[in-house]
Amino acid sequence: MSEKKRALLSVSDKTGLPGFAKQLVDNGYELVSTGGTKRVIEEAGLPVLSVSDVTNFPEIMGGRVKTLHPAVHSALLAKRDNEVHMDQLRKLELDTIDVVVVNLYPFQQTIAKPDVTEADAIENIDIGGPTMLRAAAKNFHDVVVVVDPADYEAVADALQNDGLSVDMRKRLAGKVYRHTANYDAAIAAYFTERTEDDYPETYTATFEKVQSLRYGENPHQTAAFYKQANAEGATLSNAKQLNGKELSYNNIQDANAALEIVQEFKKPAAVAVKHMNPCGVGTGTKLFEAYQKAYEGDPISIFGGIVAVNQEVDLLTAEKMKEIFLEIIIAPKFSQEALDILTTKKNLRLLEVEWTKNSKNAHKLTSVSGGLLVQDTDEGNLDSVDLQVATDREPTEQEMEDLKLSWQVVKHVKSNAIVVAKADQTLGIGAGQMNRVGAAKIALEQAAAKAKGAVMASDAFFPMPDTVEAAAEAGIKAIIQPGGSKRDQDSIDACNKHGIAMVFTGMRHFKH
Repeated sequence: MSEKKRALLSVSDKTGLPGFAKQLVDNGYELVSTGGTKRVIEEAGLPVLSVSDVTNFPEIMGGRVKTLHPAVHSALLAKRDNEVHMDQLRKLELDTIDVVVVNLYPFQQTIAKPDVTEADAIENIDIGGPTMLRAAAKNFHDVVVVVDPADYEAVADALQNDGLSVDMRKRLAGKVYRHTANYDAAIAAYFTERTEDDYPETYTATFEKVQSLRYGENPHQTAAFYKQANAEGATLSNAKQLNGKELSYNNIQDANAALEIVQEFKKPAAVAVKHMNPCGVGTGTKLFEAYQKAYEGDPISIFGGIVAVNQEVDLLTAEKMKEIFLEIIIAPKFSQEALDILTTKKNLRLLEVEWTKNSKNAHKLTSVSGGLLVQDTDEGNLDSVDLQVATDREPTEQEMEDLKLSWQVVKHVKSNAIVVAKADQTLGIGAGQMNRVGAAKIALEQAAAKAKGAVMASDAFFPMPDTVEAAAEAGIKAIIQPGGSKRDQDSIDACNKHGIAMVFTGMRHFKH
């Protein structure tokens, strides 16, 4: 057993590797490595042993077995202050390994490829790497373990000076176990998805930190924003910020709500959100028209709100948007002319989101005290239901278009929810009320005189006809709701009495 210090390096991500390897050599470490990592070290002109030189055993099975050997794991797990351990190493003529630098096969990047095969995925499940990391991290008092290239500089500085403190070693070990847990969770998710076991006996979700936030919902709460690994499509975690201040916790919540709503629409659409509820939604033949309608849907609440659109923001729309105070604008793209206009507001956050619909349904996770609720996202829409006209009068073609708009919006309004709309525009939104007629009264009061000839959507059925009576008094001409109440006939009779068309969807859209 020699007195020379050893460092074992085997990394998939070779960022910063040559410089760190040189610092280890300069600090008196003998390097041991494998495969591509060894080649990079050699190309840097540094001396390096192969793992086979340490194990006296060749790499076999195409590299599947190379570090899985007692000579490696004894060197990692031996407690330096344990005489029995150290005596066993001496008798076996084995040396300790004092630094381990490992990161893992790119499993997540591999399965993200559209043409990946199961064989490719399986071959990118790292076995030796996690085993070495976990062994080294378990023995962190004696072994320095580095999994993240971002830590190279701090570790090298510490090794050159007084060595790593116990706290620093412990932090590095904790990072290892988070890294391997994240890695294993990705593999578990891959097999769970392929076996269509949507709700397995244990549910493991893993996220990567995007940023620390100034505070949470309120200034006395701490918070951070995390991204789901390999999140696809038009998600907020994939957004590119082009201008403005850092996003806050509430900004992220509101922006996510706006993004989810605007994805409901195929033709040009604009959605204004305040406190996670839409306050104005408009559609049109061009984006400017859609935004104008969203603005006019509630010109008071949109102030200080978040706007999401599903078309490139052009100069005309940007000039209109600039007229009021907005926190955030989300779009698939901004024209250069629009950017020139909007970036004059230095605090206005501009988010560009790649406009591709997610390829698969995602789970919605909601934390509860001591637990987690998991469900499919609400992908229900009118394309998947058979609409039933329950009244004597059928809605006109224009009324049916307005009913579809109001239904697309009410799906995203906190229950109990009512939406009043007409001519590609929301006119009034009642959200989060304890009773349905209360939500209707808020929406109708907001719509005021514009409610005459408009339509109404309800996220759930009418338990009694009072909502229909309120709608009739305001001049509503058509209603869309799920139906299914024991007292549906009372509401149907009230609609027939007032000449209101009512459509049943058979689909509820509660949002809690």
